[in-house]
Amino acid sequence: MSIALPDFRFIAGLVRQRSAIDLQPGKEYLVEARLVPLLHPHGEPTLAALINRLRRGDRELSDAVIEALTTNETLWFRDSAPFEAFRKHLLPAVARTSTSRTITIWSAACSSGQEAYSLAMLLLDWLPHNPQYDARIIGTDVSHEMIERARAATYSQLEVNRGMRAPYLAKHFQKTGRTWTLSPEVRNLTTFTWANLADPPTTIPVCDIIFLRNVLIYFDPETKRRVIGYARSVLRPGGFLLLGGAESTPSLGAQFTRLDLERTVVFQHTDQQAAKSVSEGGS
Repeated sequence: MSIALPDFRFIAGLVRQRSAIDLQPGKEYLVEARLVPLLHPHGEPTLAALINRLRRGDRELSDAVIEALTTNETLWFRDSAPFEAFRKHLLPAVARTSTSRTITIWSAACSSGQEAYSLAMLLLDWLPHNPQYDARIIGTDVSHEMIERARAATYSQLEVNRGMRAPYLAKHFQKTGRTWTLSPEVRNLTTFTWANLADPPTTIPVCDIIFLRNVLIYFDPETKRRVIGYARSVLRPGGFLLLGGAESTPSLGAQFTRLDLERTVVFQHTDQQAAKSVSEGGS
């Protein structure tokens, strides 16, 4: 079963409008693979029939298509180096420079919550040694289904096997049957809400650290610039922005200074002298 070019263009336009994801020609195979499983549940015999129904404005089907085409590849402590930089350098730097006693972290494009909860577990190691601080992590995603999954904080054995560190599994998870559920202590540090990164971040407070990893690759250059601009607008001076290691980005501008920490690149919203003090002052 193959998708006709006009139908692919329609789907690409719909996805771009709803999520800002840029489906370029050559992704027809992806659209086919993701939409074919929707045929039977929605009572349609072919992709053409399904897409004709979308053209007529079926909102429920449109939501299902966006959910199907939103990439949600994730795992615990993904790539490891950014989490080491967070633990060893960024948290101490924020503690030295912030005027607030609450450390605020945004996990953008959080998928089913593994990144946000990985950060929460590291915070639970750090906070007892720094009792004057508390912390909150805000996870956002364009997929309503992923937000609900993140809030549930329940994962299959296969999902737990993808990057979870054994000491944290023993300390922070409860096994019930074939699933693992995170402890309230971890969950209480996090909130999850729906957001489209291409829209102004009106629900996001001023942040100390933003994880914006492995999502810009799905946007065109203009959308990348807009998303980075929105991230900068809620990142306090002296705060840190982390991007995916393989992502190409437009110029971040003079307001950001690049730091190389723990084999990962971090961008600080500050001047060169402050950046130098962070790279030298990690523990």
